[in-house]
Amino acid sequence: MSVWECTNCGQTASKWYGRCPACGAFNTFEQQPEKRRSRGRSSQATPLDAVAAEALPRLSTGIPGCDRVLGGGLVPGSLVLLAGEPGVGKSTLLLQMARSIAGAGKVLYASAEESATQVALRARRLSCQHPQVLLLAESTVEAVLEVASQLKPALLVVDSVQAMRSEAVPSIPGSVTQVREVAARVAEAVKTGGPPAIMVGHVTKDGTVAGPKSLEHLVDVVLEFSGNTAHAHRLLRATKNRFGPALELALFSMGERGLEEITNPSQALLSDRVSGAPGSSVAVVLEGLSPLLVEIQALVSRSPLLNPRRVAQGFDAGRLSLLLAVVEKRAGVKLADRDVFVNVAGGLEVVEPAADLAVVAAVLSSLTDVPLPEDAVFFGEVGLLGEVRAVGRSDARLREAAALGFRRAFTAKSASLEASPPVSVTGLADIGSL
Repeated sequence: MSVWECTNCGQTASKWYGRCPACGAFNTFEQQPEKRRSRGRSSQATPLDAVAAEALPRLSTGIPGCDRVLGGGLVPGSLVLLAGEPGVGKSTLLLQMARSIAGAGKVLYASAEESATQVALRARRLSCQHPQVLLLAESTVEAVLEVASQLKPALLVVDSVQAMRSEAVPSIPGSVTQVREVAARVAEAVKTGGPPAIMVGHVTKDGTVAGPKSLEHLVDVVLEFSGNTAHAHRLLRATKNRFGPALELALFSMGERGLEEITNPSQALLSDRVSGAPGSSVAVVLEGLSPLLVEIQALVSRSPLLNPRRVAQGFDAGRLSLLLAVVEKRAGVKLADRDVFVNVAGGLEVVEPAADLAVVAAVLSSLTDVPLPEDAVFFGEVGLLGEVRAVGRSDARLREAAALGFRRAFTAKSASLEASPPVSVTGLADIGSL
């Protein structure tokens, strides 16, 4: 039976469709070659308590933040997917990592997107040249794996999985079939005695990894490298990690000499805060498992337009409209004739509802032109009834705030806190108490 597959989402069918029933794309179904069925081999089950569970030695990347996000370093035979938007600095991070690992062994950097000259120029600018860092400008995965089997490097880098192709699949690079086949070939190589490998992956406009969803299931670790290219800050976080805790993060700063790790992210994000300015508040949010202090800036001004503007940078615009409606309805504050602008300083994206209370406080401060206390932080979710709801890990948030010299915190009245919190806590039942 012939199999047809959508090159956009990977949906399979027994016949051709002009429009994919799964993703709605037109003219994306291609016929795939039939796969020969192999006769299964007999296997023997092993009791779980009889399986040796020894701690695997890890390969340090030479970058403390990367090692922490990976759970201690790269595990032999592991496959890592590094995903991020174009221009965010994925290749820069990998070149710096390759330079650090080169002291422990060879690093094979396979580039399918750039020529050898282009990669060499970047490496020279970043001072990442090393005789143990070997460059291979090749777009065929079979050729890359053949060279890797001969060199036996300590690390294999594939840049990128969307630009690489397999000779076994008759489709263009970047298609769903090609991406899946390339990833499967690399995974098979590293699982059968090969070195740990890092594959670069691109993301789509909505922030998801380009290619089939099976790509994320195939790898052992998924790292997301994000940041606004107009700002210097970059965030590295693990969304999946089979060898350590997920949701760890590291903050970097992009400069002319490459990426530099920021050891105290909260302090760096608040270093340029203007004291005594109305419309500025400090939110304590969680990025993964780590509390992070970020500045929320709000500007409320009279609007000459029939439909006032609501603009958010680094914060969800729909969430902002919801919060403004709650403030107007539950706090009795008129905002119908005001333009409202909200910005998360530093170029970071805040998605946790714990920032709600800080956004409301900043908006009210700008509206009344009264600055908020400089030594205060805010965290709590705001509901549609105007109530302030508790968020998780309140004690860890308070400790992070105290470490940076903040002495007061405004949060939900229902928040469960330790007996002696490190800062003075003001519990709020609703936003009318602000």
